[in-house]
Amino acid sequence: MTTDTLSWTAVCAADDILPNTGVCALVDGRHVAVFRVGESQYFAIDNVDPKANASVLSRGLVGNLGDRTVVASPLYKHHFDLKTGECLELPELSVHAHEVRVEDGQVMVG
Repeated sequence: MTTDTLSWTAVCAADDILPNTGVCALVDGRHVAVFRVGESQYFAIDNVDPKANASVLSRGLVGNLGDRTVVASPLYKHHFDLKTGECLELPELSVHAHEVRVEDGQVMVG
C-alpha cells in the first residue's frame, strides 16, 4: 500500500514528543507507539508487547543496536526495530510498523 492511499490520523503536535521518547495513541482502534528519535525522525509501531499482551512499548528505552534504531520493552527487554517492528531476540514476537509523517507540525500515522 502506498502512502497516498493510506488513511492518516493526526496523533499530536510534533513538538509534544520529546526527543528519544514515545507516546501512545489510539489509531483506528489500535494502540500505536509513536517515537521521536533525535530532533526530526518519527517512527510508529504497535504499542502492545506481544509477550506480555500489555500496551507498554511507548514507555520503552529508545536506542541503537548496531545500525538499527530500537525500543526496548519495559517488561521483557526485547528490542523492537522502529523501522520494521521486528523483535530482534524473538522474530515471532514482531509487531506491525506503521507509516508516519509530520504535516503542518502534526504527527500523522497511516
